[in-house]
Amino acid sequence: MKLRYIVLPVLPLLFSIGCAHMSKDLPGSAESSLENNTLSSAYPEASSAKNLLSGGSDPDGADPSATAYGESGAAVPTDEKAMSDLDSNANGLEQDPISTEGIQSHLDEALELCEVSQEFWQQGELENAVEALDRAYHLILSVDTSNRPKLIQQKEDLRFMISKRILEIYASRNIVVNGNHNAIPIAINRHIQAEINLFTTGREKRFFIESYQRSGRYREQIVKELKAAGLPEELSWLPLIESGYKVNAYSRARALGLWQFIPSTGYKFGLHRNKFIDERMDPEKSTRAAIDYLKELHRIFGDWSTVLAAYNCGEGRVLRVIRSQKVNYLDNFWDLYERLPRETARYVPRFLATLHILNNLETYGLDKVLVDLPMEYETLNVNRQVHLASVARSIGVDEKVLRNLNPELRYRIIPAENYRLRIPPGTTTLLTAKIDQLPIAHTPQRAYVYHRVRNGETLSTIARRYRTSVKSIMRANNLRRSNYIVAGKRLKIPQRGYKKSKPRTFKRPSNGQAVHHLVRKGDSLFTIAKTYGTKIKSIQELNNLTTTTLQKGQVLMIFPARGKPPSVKGLATYEVRPGDSPFLIAQRHRMTLDRFLYLNQLYPSSTIYPGQRLYIE
Repeated sequence: MKLRYIVLPVLPLLFSIGCAHMSKDLPGSAESSLENNTLSSAYPEASSAKNLLSGGSDPDGADPSATAYGESGAAVPTDEKAMSDLDSNANGLEQDPISTEGIQSHLDEALELCEVSQEFWQQGELENAVEALDRAYHLILSVDTSNRPKLIQQKEDLRFMISKRILEIYASRNIVVNGNHNAIPIAINRHIQAEINLFTTGREKRFFIESYQRSGRYREQIVKELKAAGLPEELSWLPLIESGYKVNAYSRARALGLWQFIPSTGYKFGLHRNKFIDERMDPEKSTRAAIDYLKELHRIFGDWSTVLAAYNCGEGRVLRVIRSQKVNYLDNFWDLYERLPRETARYVPRFLATLHILNNLETYGLDKVLVDLPMEYETLNVNRQVHLASVARSIGVDEKVLRNLNPELRYRIIPAENYRLRIPPGTTTLLTAKIDQLPIAHTPQRAYVYHRVRNGETLSTIARRYRTSVKSIMRANNLRRSNYIVAGKRLKIPQRGYKKSKPRTFKRPSNGQAVHHLVRKGDSLFTIAKTYGTKIKSIQELNNLTTTTLQKGQVLMIFPARGKPPSVKGLATYEVRPGDSPFLIAQRHRMTLDRFLYLNQLYPSSTIYPGQRLYIE
């Protein structure tokens, strides 16, 4: 039924509810009869509550509205008999506490049913919500609150709340386009035809063909998930206009992946993101999240054209546009078209154009386009933080194959915890045998430069100078206020891109060969000695250091620590003469100084004496 025919009884209902809360309707009036009949025909399940919606009186003839508040034209009892009757009723109330408790119990039960109805409504179960309200209304009609002012007030408040809820539920039913909820209607109008032309003969033809080819990789799995969820199979083509079936597609609105989730919506539907992974790029996980989102939107709107618009720009935006319409104006999605954002307004026509083209591939000369084959793989649980390149080399496949199978890995590094890795079929046994031998990989570190704050500078001026944002600088330096920095403070400024963190390798001295160490920030004699397997005192003696203080950029000579003496079997000896030095002796016998010192367990600063016998080669 078209909404323009349904909403006709709703307007007088809204009016009658307001009137019922202030005064009693005229019994048997033509307007009341017509309204009740109209409601019963439009909403059969609400026929038992028609007296409520029409603002009618209770079956027992009592007028709670008049009793609670008084009618403007009602006669006020002034004679003694009337006053006596009131006193008698009041005494009866005091003397009949059991009856009062029973009425209160019924009213409490009706309130609980109203709460149950609200829960059903939020879950999209409108029939159950209406049924709960119907039972609640039946309960308040079954109690007699005559001459009990407090209970009269509760009963009237409940009746008003129930009537308001019923109208809200029926309004939510018909707030969207009426149509076939089990399939996506395909129609052709000038908006859809314009998109068809773009995809088949216009500037987006190449995009459409390439996207159609990529669809073969993922669509088979998507269709399987949609069928299991009971959703139209046509929704499997939604990624074509969302991302072109690119798992790493990224939009200006920070939407990522096959189904273009923004971070907040992805998190809402269970897509996790951390240092290693972003599940928005995982085709299987993001498909399940998209199905949950589409089902939620369909519960809200009930019509697939409006659902698709809400998927693109958010349900809040679409609901605001709907609420801004005249009640009897919204007849189908195209009534919303001109009021939606341009990108969203084109979104539905683009999708419907896609369905039309795919249903007529031969007409548009696309029937010979070959689609990619579905990706085949098997899985292995990995507990080692390694790079995909290392894994690829160990099982003899191209790294690109592993990247395509595991697109959610942000830096192509497998997390250290239990991770379900997709690998080509037949490689599980080989990788299981080699995984523990692969080197540990580390994620790249953000690139930074350092800036010392000068007088008059602010975070804004510094951010503009380095082409970054104030928030990025605050986050990098743990700053809480953006308007307070101190001159002379050294700030870390984040830059675009990342720097690869390569661990420092140190060549240990061996066979008497000395090495040179360049002192860097954070070095100390203790760490240097531990790294090269020597002693602090040996480094000090070798480099004539009187303190443990080092300077950045200083070069230290590192010599092997005294250990097991080298073998001198078969070596000649030399007797030191006056004026000799280790360097002159080594040069004279064509030896390196390091080798000469090593054979004789000497340091460059060691003193030799005339007559001393030393080994030479």
